[in-house]
Amino acid sequence: MARWRNGPGMLYGADRAVPVEIAASYRARARGLLGRDGIEGALLLTPASGVHTFRMRFAIDVAYLGRDFRVLAVRTMPPGRLGRPRLRARHVLEAAAGAMTDWGLRPGMPLRVEPTPAPEAAGR
Repeated sequence: MARWRNGPGMLYGADRAVPVEIAASYRARARGLLGRDGIEGALLLTPASGVHTFRMRFAIDVAYLGRDFRVLAVRTMPPGRLGRPRLRARHVLEAAAGAMTDWGLRPGMPLRVEPTPAPEAAGR
């Protein structure tokens, strides 16, 4: 996909399909998970190569993804940390701590994200 847009989607390639919120605009990426108490599914930051957890209320799992959506690394980050940027990362996937282990995500796995059409666009 050449251009990503903010909105819902589904993540495929893990042990099960996972709902994902796509954050493609600068504003959506900057807000990320700040101010939330949790997340159902995951948040995809694109483009992104690193994250922080300053002012976050909960620990998160972070998966760094390459341009081809192959998992480069998976880390758990407690609140108040600055993650090192990954040189080859093009996308970052965030979820509640422990979720990625439950989904079976590990380095080397190829993933796929498909945006979900908005309800008004689906009826056309």
